[in-house]
Amino acid sequence: QVQLVESGGGLVQAGDSLRLSCAASGGALSRRTVAWFRQSPGKEREFVAADFRTYGRTYYADSVKGRFTISRNNAQNTLYLQMNSLKPEDTAVYYCAADAYSSILSSIQIPSSYSYWGQGTQVTVSS
Repeated sequence: QVQLVESGGGLVQAGDSLRLSCAASGGALSRRTVAWFRQSPGKEREFVAADFRTYGRTYYADSVKGRFTISRNNAQNTLYLQMNSLKPEDTAVYYCAADAYSSILSSIQIPSSYSYWGQGTQVTVSS
């Protein structure tokens, strides 16, 4: 079993940057498709970004494309989400996830496709 723990969230102003971390234990992330999701009160969990198990392949939601970057450090067994030019609409609890059962785009954007989840870290962006 893989355990995931997010960190790095906080309160920032619009235009600021944050880097979220997701530390994994109990299993390596290196050969797993991993992703970030976010959820605001009253809304469904929303796909943000994925890093495929296939080397060099990533995919981003249109709402964050060009602003967010997903990456991983396999030696540290840690997943990252670099968030730049943050907007108030980015306010949410951010979750990391691992082990999508499929790499097709329709699957990696669905929360139920992932086996392992962190508990989330709050990101709040003020105007």
